[in-house]
Amino acid sequence: MTLEQSQQEVDRWIKTHGVRYFNELTNMAILTEEVGELARIMARRYGEQSEKESDKGKDLGDEMADVLWVLICLANQTGVNLTEAFKKNLEKKTERDKERHRANPKLK
Repeated sequence: MTLEQSQQEVDRWIKTHGVRYFNELTNMAILTEEVGELARIMARRYGEQSEKESDKGKDLGDEMADVLWVLICLANQTGVNLTEAFKKNLEKKTERDKERHRANPKLK
């Protein structure tokens, strides 16, 4: 599924099952909450914190998909074409960072 197809699918789902989009500020708060849930699992599973019993069964991919879902909602609400935005962002990073990371002694 492409980013464009994902945006269309989320929009279709919202209109069929979700009644309407939450407003942009509500979705921003939800996005922050979802990123926090992902961060908690990452910190405990891959970081130095011990993993709580209640987090051991959490599906990391599902948590990432929750973040992506809300981000897609925000893109749809604000008229952002994520395919185009991602292409432009990749071009920006390529131009800006094409030598920077190779020259970073910390990455050797």
